[in-house]
Amino acid sequence: MKAKEIRELTTAEIEQNVKSMKEELFNLRFQLATGQLENTARIKSVKTNIARLKTVVREREISVNN
Repeated sequence: MKAKEIRELTTAEIEQNVKSMKEELFNLRFQLATGQLENTARIKSVKTNIARLKTVVREREISVNN
């Protein structure tokens, strides 16, 4: 998910995406621990997407306060 796509979403939608991504990250880590994870690069991409989502939310918080 690109930053441009994220900025088109509402804050509530972004928060929902963060929640679902965190659940996915938990599942990926669980699969890694049990040896069932085939695509380990997916962990990094999910973490990156969570960071992008949180960055856009923070940018919005800062712009509202100024």
